[in-house]
Amino acid sequence: MKTRLTALALLAATPALAQEKPVLTVYAGDYIASEWGPGPKIEQGFEAFCNCDLTFVTGDILPRILMEGEGTEADIVFGLNTDVTARARASGLFAPHGQDISDLSLPVAWSDDVFLPYNWGETAFIYDETRLENPPASFQDLLDAPDDLKIVIQDPRSSISGLALLLWVKSVYGEDAQAAWEKLAPKVLTVTKGWSESYGMFTDGEADMVLSYTTSPAYHIAAEEDLTKKAAIFPEGHYFMAELAAQVKSSDQPELAQQFMDWILTEDFQQTIPLANWSLPSKLPQDQWPQVMRDLPRPDKTLFYSEEQAEELREPALNEWLQAFSG
Repeated sequence: MKTRLTALALLAATPALAQEKPVLTVYAGDYIASEWGPGPKIEQGFEAFCNCDLTFVTGDILPRILMEGEGTEADIVFGLNTDVTARARASGLFAPHGQDISDLSLPVAWSDDVFLPYNWGETAFIYDETRLENPPASFQDLLDAPDDLKIVIQDPRSSISGLALLLWVKSVYGEDAQAAWEKLAPKVLTVTKGWSESYGMFTDGEADMVLSYTTSPAYHIAAEEDLTKKAAIFPEGHYFMAELAAQVKSSDQPELAQQFMDWILTEDFQQTIPLANWSLPSKLPQDQWPQVMRDLPRPDKTLFYSEEQAEELREPALNEWLQAFSG
């Protein structure tokens, strides 16, 4: 009788065991889980064929994984950019992505075999034309604007968009970047840790302009039928930023991690990017972008530092920023 009961108990447990799925842990920026973020669509899209559970762990990606090292729980990192990949690459924590990147639709050349771009965009200051009738027409106009202009930006020490702004100012003003920051600082209402908090303050009407991307108005147009949010396009140029994914070398789900990397450049994934991540897809040609993205104004000049240049400039540019905001 005891043997029969044991057998029945094992049979009862078998379906539950069979239903357990492997977990792919993806470290990603906070915006992934925001109301504007692509997390749910990416999760749904991958889980539709992976027979797994995709779990996003959000926060400050690079410092966390560098601290955890080979003991990290991450299988994938999602949301790095070239302004931080020198430090990421030096850690030795990441594996080659194994993808054909010969025909990416980026405005800059790309040959990285570890960090795979899944989207791109250019930094911009977003404004609401109903609140700001005469937005700055150039970066210099922004610096020369009255100090009662309220701008929200992100901290370059904790935000990839904040770091992109740091390098944007450096690429436009070079040795005069310190003076540029000193002119901009009085107009900065606050510096937030991440993009989501900044953008929320802007949409709540607390600021006149917010640091974001040239593609940000597409969200308001497509999701809210709101045509009042605009990107201020500057003739000095806008800083290019691609968001990157990489697989962790020590992953305990290497096959799933590779499967995720293989999926990133597929048409299925790429078509989710414009209207889920509100950015431009890294592989789809322009004639396959949603109309709302094709209609957005683009800067005539794209500014970009290589990984090595960005790493070399990061510390001195940060010191200039800190000095401007310490007064």
